[in-house]
Parts: sequence; structure tokens; C-alpha cells
Amino acid sequence: MNILVTGGAGYIGSHTCVSLIAAGHDVIVADNLCNSKIETIDKIEKISGKSIIFYEIDVTEESKVEEIFLKHNIDGVIHFAGLKAVGESVSKPLDYYYNNLVSTMVLSKACIRHRVSKFVFSSSATVYGDNKVPFKEDMPLLETTNPYGETKAMSERILSDISKANEGFSVSLLRYFNPVGAHESGLIGEDPNGIPNNLMPFITQVAKGKLKKLSIFGSDYDTVDGTGVRDYIHVVDLAEGHVKAIEKLEKGINIYNLGTGKGTSVLELVETFKRINNIDVPYEVVDRRPGDIASCYADVSKAEYELGWKAVRTVEDMVRDSWRFEMGV
Repeated sequence: MNILVTGGAGYIGSHTCVSLIAAGHDVIVADNLCNSKIETIDKIEKISGKSIIFYEIDVTEESKVEEIFLKHNIDGVIHFAGLKAVGESVSKPLDYYYNNLVSTMVLSKACIRHRVSKFVFSSSATVYGDNKVPFKEDMPLLETTNPYGETKAMSERILSDISKANEGFSVSLLRYFNPVGAHESGLIGEDPNGIPNNLMPFITQVAKGKLKKLSIFGSDYDTVDGTGVRDYIHVVDLAEGHVKAIEKLEKGINIYNLGTGKGTSVLELVETFKRINNIDVPYEVVDRRPGDIASCYADVSKAEYELGWKAVRTVEDMVRDSWRFEMGV
């Protein structure tokens, strides 16, 4: 298939491009590089051995998206492009609602106009709100706890309504949990612009000495050690889940959790990183972060049964590969 990957120069998008190419598909990347680097495209090409068509555009701009659809015979879209920091979404809600919702509407409109039948959406476990764990795809969604999560929930509703109104438009909503790790080559990984918002790049930059210490947000949650519990999934496992999702996309609306089904606390992740990589990570415990919940992990049985997909990489693999990427090994 010829697949348009929006946000394809980003963390999850770049790994998915590699996995798509390995599975025999061709990719076209659209990315505005607001939180990614153009060098990543070269690295994808180096890993895959194939050249990539790249457009530096913002997919909220309908005319520029239309140009891509006119130039290429696109079979499917995987939509990653979006702002993604929970904390920042609380302080900048308008940016998040505009960027994340408009991009989804612009892309789906182009798909309908050009009869592109396959659409995979990068959703999030945040749509479950502060629900009972493990999160299951068929459970009622509670009110989201931050604007980022709300943009994902609203995008899911938009895509579901569009699919119901357009029989030929099939959608897979992938609710994934906390991606970490990097490609085994060490060439691509999580490389945010500026100070990281996510936990793992913060850990690696502290370990490397680029940042002084790690801030752990909250130690009084009702969890094994008081710190937040998350379902950390290796980004390569996650990327392979996207390949399965678009290859096996059924008619209508399809919803899948992509995680490991196991919760790991922030402190457990930090201690595993220190042990596996034999390096210290100074940290301090600070107040809880707005919009965070205590515990979040997935029931992943549906993806295994319907897609034949299961996460196979361990937390040890995740911290080892993250450090290898940070060190440029």
C-alpha cells in the first residue's frame, strides 16, 4: 500500500515508517517539524534502504493536504500529527484543540473526497479518563482529565461519525499507552525539541548530564510506591501494531488498546534504567502534575485476538534501547 504518514518525522511516526517499509509498503511523510527534526527522514532511509517522499507542511492547512492527495495515489492514512504534552495542554488548551481537531477533520475530508478508505488514528489511553484499570475498549469513557485527552476523545467521535456517514471510510482508533525505547540501530528514538515533556527522554538526558535532575510528579498516589503507574510499551512494538492495524482494517469503526497489559511505576522505571545501564539518575519528588491520574494500564486481549499483535519487548529492552539512542551507539 501507499500510505500517508502524518507526523512521520516524529517519535512514533518515524518508527512506524520503518516498520511499514519493512512490511513492504511505501510511505509518504507529512510533518511540520514543530517537535521533530528533518534529519530523522535521512535516518529512516538509512535504516530501511529506501527513499521517502517528504512534505514539510502543517496538516491543518487544507490546500497543502489536497496537493498531496492530488499528486499521489494514496491507499491509507496513519495520522500521528498533533500536539501531545498533557501538562502543556492544560496551560495552552486553544493550541491543542485547534491543532489536533482541525488536522483530523482536514485529513478525513481529503480521504472522503479522494475515496481513501483506510484511516488509522493515533489516539491515547487518556480517553478513558480516571477509569478502573485495566482499561478495556468497550468500557464507558469517563470525562478526560486534560485538554490533550479531550482532543483525542473528540477526534475519535469525529472519525466515528464520519465513518458511519460514509460506508467506504474505515477507521482504526489505536489507544496506546506510554511509548518508550528506540530502534535497535540507535539511529532513531525520542528526540524532542527543547526540554522533554515525556519521562524517558528526561531520564536519559539527566543520566547523560544534559539536565541536572529528574522531577517525579507526586509520591502519594494509591500505587505500589506512591508514584504514578503506567503501561510502558516499546515504540517498535507500537509501530508494528500500526502496521497490523492498517493491514487488517475491517469496515466501520475499530478500536484497539496497544500496550503490554502491565503497569510499571515511575520509580520502578527509573530503578530499572539505573540497574540495566549501570548509571545514576538524580531525581526529586515534586507536586503532582495537573491532569495526571494514579494508574493506567491496558487490557490488550482484543488486539491480540483480532490483529494477531502482541507486545514482546520488555521494560529492560526499553531502557537499554533508550540509553543506546541517547548515547548515539
